[in-house]
Amino acid sequence: MKCLSSTYMIRTLAMSVATHIKCRGGTYPRSSIQRLSVPDHKISWTVEYPEYNPPYYTAASIQGQPWADLEIGDPNFKPKWNSQDGTVNRESYMGPYKVVNDVPLNPVGRTGVQGRGVLGRWGPNHAADPIVTRWKRNETGDIQPILQFVTIKRRDTDEWALPGGMVDPGEKVAATAVREFREEATSSLTMSENEKKAWQEKFQKFFERGDEVYRGYVDDPRNTDNAWMETVAYNFHDENDSVVGTLKLHAGDDAVGVQWLDITPNLNLYASHKDIVKEVVKRKIL
Repeated sequence: MKCLSSTYMIRTLAMSVATHIKCRGGTYPRSSIQRLSVPDHKISWTVEYPEYNPPYYTAASIQGQPWADLEIGDPNFKPKWNSQDGTVNRESYMGPYKVVNDVPLNPVGRTGVQGRGVLGRWGPNHAADPIVTRWKRNETGDIQPILQFVTIKRRDTDEWALPGGMVDPGEKVAATAVREFREEATSSLTMSENEKKAWQEKFQKFFERGDEVYRGYVDDPRNTDNAWMETVAYNFHDENDSVVGTLKLHAGDDAVGVQWLDITPNLNLYASHKDIVKEVVKRKIL
């Protein structure tokens, strides 16, 4: 039993370290707040860290926003942790998370900063990520054994990322994935209602065939001890390039670029997006 326990602890530590890299150390995004350093072996809340006293930060820009929670302690804020709270889903894909002094704790562990940062919700903030793929073709049109996917360049970090976004209250996650792709990778924001309807009719069947490839925690630099990103990722694959090949890519409001990108071993993407994309490759090629 002692060996099993040790093995379990090692695996748990390895998982925490592997999924808790971009949200530790350095300056918190869009701020001057310096995260408190968290050594690998002290990520887990089960490990004592008596001197742990990270800075508290909740961005002023999210205060009063209709999509953001109120501060904990506000008499008008009575969240139902680990459950469906009206139209807001406060359940985690990681399972029940701990709540200490009415404050939720990041299920993976310490991040070096308390509060919500720039995230709207205390606890899990749910997103959806579409991975639209096709096979690469050479000059003569022959298929190459290389997957390509649609990626956007984020305006806030200048990193390439999946064209995903936050799930609106009451919205189905799969619907979010399609909506975000349309908003972030096509010109839908400038389309007329007739053009949107035509787009929907043309691509509806394609986007109904998505395969869920990931559901869980995201190693996002915006994560804090009390607020974190989770996502469900769907792969929409066009085997013959007969549908997505006709897509006219156009960067949305939150992006400064959009393109088809080869999936290669040295791919560098925002947050945990590389790991999610690698899962698609594993399913398509292996």
